[in-house]
Amino acid sequence: MTKGLVVDGLRKRYGKHTAVDGVSFTLPPGGSLAIVGESGSGKTTTVRMLVGLERPDGGTVRLDGRDRSAHARGRAERLARARSIQMVFQDPYLSLDPRVTVSGCLDEVLRLHTDLDGAARRARVAELLDQVGLGARESAALPRGLSGGQRQRVAIARALAVEPQVLILDEAVAALDVSIQAQILELLREIRGEAGIGYLFVTHDLAVVRHIADEVLVLRSGAVMESGPVSKVLDTPEHPYTRLLLSSVPRRGGPLGGER
Repeated sequence: MTKGLVVDGLRKRYGKHTAVDGVSFTLPPGGSLAIVGESGSGKTTTVRMLVGLERPDGGTVRLDGRDRSAHARGRAERLARARSIQMVFQDPYLSLDPRVTVSGCLDEVLRLHTDLDGAARRARVAELLDQVGLGARESAALPRGLSGGQRQRVAIARALAVEPQVLILDEAVAALDVSIQAQILELLREIRGEAGIGYLFVTHDLAVVRHIADEVLVLRSGAVMESGPVSKVLDTPEHPYTRLLLSSVPRRGGPLGGER
């Protein structure tokens, strides 16, 4: 049995439009894969199938050998699938309830997915916030009282609360300032080293890819143009489309400003 996330021949059509056409890749435990491409390349549709928001028309999605492509049978199976693959979005403000404090947000996830009592949940909330570099002040705050970077840390903590095997990050640093981008990416790097979670980055930002990913998959019109180790694909690209993407990246003052 192959460990990790294995996607084989994934396909999705909307009427006559093929959004995803035979996408295949493997994300091993603790690995980091970036899916890159322009708007309309099929990145978002691929991710929606991985988390179960869309049913594929063909192909399979397996996690540690278990098929996630078929319809989930019952609430317990749906919750188990949700725990195994979590997602962090570009704008956490839209995915956080503006009426619920940070601690309340995390507690709600723990109540849904665990059997922890109140005291154990409070301890786990404090542990999660510490893991992402937040403390008591942020714990009591509403989302509007936090900066963009802090809100993204909360979103990461919420995703980590259920101890997922795979974390999907959909343009997760695109809306942040350059210095905050670097901080969040470094935080994610540390968490991956500690927890062994597989990361799937969905991005158009090749600077982010170089900073955080081991492997990269280049999509265009729903199909894979090129894939392989980041250094090979971005330094010696074979496909003209990959070279086109690279040629559009600013040479100076990139998104991460060269920070590490």
